[in-house]
Amino acid sequence: QVQLVESGGGLVQPGGSLRLSCAASGFIFSINTMGWYRQASGKERELVARITGRGVTTYADSVKGRFTISRDNTKNTVYLQMNSLKPEDAAVYYCSVEYTYPEVWGQGTLVTVSS
Repeated sequence: QVQLVESGGGLVQPGGSLRLSCAASGFIFSINTMGWYRQASGKERELVARITGRGVTTYADSVKGRFTISRDNTKNTVYLQMNSLKPEDAAVYYCSVEYTYPEVWGQGTLVTVSS
């Protein structure tokens, strides 16, 4: 059974940083591309970043230079380091198993950016 458990969200001031984690289980983590998505209130879910099993990364234009996706295949965990946060980054953040289990979502972790 594929499971994804996101954590690390919280309230941060504009310009601040957060590091999100996603613990994965139930599949072969190391060979799968993982993604981070976000969904703001009243908006559709959007891709934030993605990382292949070999560590090749892609980012949405809106977060390039501010967010960094990484993974630890020994811990079956994918991370999202978010720096220079803006109010428009506020959303529920989810991780995903790209292409292989696109229908599986965790509970998400809420990021609030406010002064």
